[in-house]
Amino acid sequence: MNEDPTANAGQRAVAESIERGGGDAGGLTVTDLLAMVTRKEPEPEAAPADAPVPHGVPDAEGLAAAIAEAAGRYLPEGRLAPDADFFDAGGSSVHAVELAAELERDLGVELDLDDVFADARPIGLARRWLETAGDAANLALPAPAPVSVPVAVPVAVPAPRPAVVASPSTTAASARQDDLDQILADLALADRLPFVRRPEPVAPRRILLTGATGFLGGHMLLDLLRHSDAHVYCLVRAADLAAATARLGESLRRHLLPWNAEIRRRVTVLPGDIRSPRLGLSDELWHTLTEELDSVVGVAAAVDFLRGYRSLRGSNVIGALTLAELAATGRPKPLHHISSIAVFNEVGITSLGEDDPLAHVDRLVAGYDQSKWAAEVALRRARDHGLVVSALRPGGIGGHSRTGAHNPQDLSSGLIAAFGRFRTVPAFRHLNVAPVDWVSRAAVAVVCEPDAWGFDYNLTGVPQTLDDVVRDMAFGGMHVRVQDWEEWRTDTLARLEAEPVPELTFLTRVLNSPTALKLCEATLTGPAAEGTRTAALVEALGLPPAARYDARAQLKTFEQLAGDGLARLPHKDDQPYLWFSETTEGGVRPVDGSTGGTPCSMALTLSLASMYQLVRERRLDVTGTVDCPAAHPEPLTVVRGDVWVRPEEGIPQSHGLKHQLLRYRLQLRDVEGELWWLEGHKYARARRDLWRQTRALTVELGREGEPAAFTGEVVVPADSYVRDQVDGIRVAPHLTAQEKRAAKLTWLAWFGVEMGRGLLGPFARAGADLLDLRRTTNPTEHRR
Repeated sequence: MNEDPTANAGQRAVAESIERGGGDAGGLTVTDLLAMVTRKEPEPEAAPADAPVPHGVPDAEGLAAAIAEAAGRYLPEGRLAPDADFFDAGGSSVHAVELAAELERDLGVELDLDDVFADARPIGLARRWLETAGDAANLALPAPAPVSVPVAVPVAVPAPRPAVVASPSTTAASARQDDLDQILADLALADRLPFVRRPEPVAPRRILLTGATGFLGGHMLLDLLRHSDAHVYCLVRAADLAAATARLGESLRRHLLPWNAEIRRRVTVLPGDIRSPRLGLSDELWHTLTEELDSVVGVAAAVDFLRGYRSLRGSNVIGALTLAELAATGRPKPLHHISSIAVFNEVGITSLGEDDPLAHVDRLVAGYDQSKWAAEVALRRARDHGLVVSALRPGGIGGHSRTGAHNPQDLSSGLIAAFGRFRTVPAFRHLNVAPVDWVSRAAVAVVCEPDAWGFDYNLTGVPQTLDDVVRDMAFGGMHVRVQDWEEWRTDTLARLEAEPVPELTFLTRVLNSPTALKLCEATLTGPAAEGTRTAALVEALGLPPAARYDARAQLKTFEQLAGDGLARLPHKDDQPYLWFSETTEGGVRPVDGSTGGTPCSMALTLSLASMYQLVRERRLDVTGTVDCPAAHPEPLTVVRGDVWVRPEEGIPQSHGLKHQLLRYRLQLRDVEGELWWLEGHKYARARRDLWRQTRALTVELGREGEPAAFTGEVVVPADSYVRDQVDGIRVAPHLTAQEKRAAKLTWLAWFGVEMGRGLLGPFARAGADLLDLRRTTNPTEHRR
């Protein structure tokens, strides 16, 4: 079909003028252009009350109005402009699913969820459906209600095309070309930035930070306050100052970060929005910031791997350009932009170095990847205008290595949770992930060090291989099967359908999205990221070097994930991971000394549900029997039993030369159902009989709720110790022979080190006492 040549004349003229960098738009600033993006269109006249209900195929505007009316019911304000983004207006992924179902049910408009996420504007959805359905559509739409909200007019975007019959592949290709055209138009906006001189190379004292309510941004706010003297202005999306302040405090506390009077003293909260011209600030405040700020740090971004480029560009691209305008206006300021390793997410890319070429944008399939690519490339153009721009690229951002704080909606968290819950992992080359505390500290180091400004940094830490992840999970008692990507995806979706996990609903949507799957494929098959410049900066500043985000670093986070319902920790009721027998022989006597001693023996099985028990609890599970005729003629059965290894680890020993090696605590039941208890201790002493100390157990035995009735000592026979507790170790049968050997060696190494440290303690204290001269005062001390 032929287009009306006059319909798009105005937009085309502006677009061509922008591309040429002159003409009628020659005097426009980025702010002027952004204002054009959100300028108000004349309100359409209301349809007469008796207007007939249209039948057949509607035009794009009529269908868009109907979609907008339906979408508005899912939004906080209750309405949506036909050219406004559903997600930017407050819609969620869950709302998008419900909206798609409603449109199919009530309007007969069948939209794939990928279509909704790709371009969530009602006008975009209407065009997409009309292109696909064409003359086959047969709708009965109500007359659209008058639209009184602003209608956005994209800069340099072609006008609506008439409806045509198109195959899905043709439609997808057309939409993809539209996205590429929009990216090119957005890149041209960077050419409108003013030329600036370099900023003064001094540590910043006044910093604007966006994204402080996010996971990384919140940690960066606290690191900026801890490691500099700067006052931080936090741009927070909210209706007013009170709401913005409350939102910032709530988000910091949610991420286990402090929000107190000292922090509030050094923070100024600014209600605003990175998607708005001049950040939604008043002209007066904007001009004040252009002159007073020393640095601009852009962390805020829309992180959604399902949404398309058009849905994300307002936050991720236009917002970055607005911050660039702020940095380039008035007093020159460096701009520190949080980019992403996603700018390399091209399937088949061979290297991810800090100065390597970025991916080809036409080979990036996810809107998120495209938006981060466009923002970074646009800011590279800004460098040609003299603007000092640092591009900081995190990979996956893991939980805090000490507090365990994490982002439950992060894709990395979802994948880790699925690995642990279902005990399977997809085959991958590398995971470029680092804990948030290291990423934040490295990013803040760049902000505060003038010599580091203006370069690109990969904040990806130490990459993990598939073997690393499998070994770490095995150490935690979670032995996993490795599957190819498609097998893992199918299996995980089936399990999530059979056993729904509300907290992992977003992962289900990702695994069902063809677009998101391409992103996952690029991530899992990509090479290890290299951070040579980052490592050199960290070393030069004396900061902790990057370390692999291994099982120990993830420990707190994994516990938090389990608490949030995303992961499942090993439990003592699970099949034992490793176990061995322990038999003891000896005797007990009544505590009151009324009769002589009687024999007592124990036949126990000590087991681990996982190595996690050792790392976190230093505890083993116990089952078996206790045969003590003085207490009961029949053996007592262990109902619940625990053994703690070096239970006083970390507790200062103020005096004494007897340290606990092991503590046993058993709950027992006799054949009549009565309950008993047994408490046992193995001690280390500064004596020569070290071999016996590891085998001798001092015990007390009594009825439940009563004091001890018997006390004595039982000993592991020397000839059974190695046979049972070394050679007799058993490991879960589902493990491979290699994994079984690794499990045995890990346990023996850990236990051997613990026993060695425990036995050495009393001797070290005895030696310290012999060398301690403070017990004998000298004449000088007397005179004092």
